[in-house]
Amino acid sequence: MALRLSTGLRNKLLGAQGFKTIMQNGVIRIFPGVQPSSADDAEGATQLLEITVSSGAFTPGAATNGLNFADPASGACAKSSSEVWSGAASSTGTAGWFRFYANDRVTGADTTHARFDGSVSTSGAQLNMSSTAITAGATTTIDSFTVTMPAS
Repeated sequence: MALRLSTGLRNKLLGAQGFKTIMQNGVIRIFPGVQPSSADDAEGATQLLEITVSSGAFTPGAATNGLNFADPASGACAKSSSEVWSGAASSTGTAGWFRFYANDRVTGADTTHARFDGSVSTSGAQLNMSSTAITAGATTTIDSFTVTMPAS
């Protein structure tokens, strides 16, 4: 699977703001099953877990516990090294894909808000985890996360 940008994110990137600013204080949700064909599509599944800073409560529109990226370098933005990205699972299942939402965390079918999707696996995916087995109540930590913009 591929990293898929929503229409809203692509439009914002073509405007005055950069990726780091658009996605600041965002949140990741990890889902079971197959990644939708577009980041504009509805999720189609119940999330297994939500990743925030230090598993903290996330409120859309507020900066509290939202995820941030470091300054871009060599065409890539990595997770902020000063943050612990983690979340306690709300359901048990096998992680198949993720959606990274901007701070407004608009869910469902939408073409105006910034978000992007990617696959989850133990290797060769946009989000690689030590295990894709998610257990309700257990905490999952994302140690490394980088978004790279293609040169062409």
